[in-house]
Amino acid sequence: MSMNEMRAIATFAKAVELGSLRKAAHAQGVSPQAASQSLAQLEEYLGVRLLNRTTRNISLTDEGKQFLESAQPAL
Repeated sequence: MSMNEMRAIATFAKAVELGSLRKAAHAQGVSPQAASQSLAQLEEYLGVRLLNRTTRNISLTDEGKQFLESAQPAL
């Protein structure tokens, strides 16, 4: 697993924890655009949608919940 993939997984987990991709980006010291792009690339790589996103909130998909549970020990 590359550093970019690990960073994307960490961004995903932080977004779930904080309830916001923007807050996750700020906590990791990256732009919201970079965090969004990283998450989109992770979703494309996995072939599933991890989060349902609106301008106001995010929510885990069923696949996102499963992925988070499997990824958390590594984080």
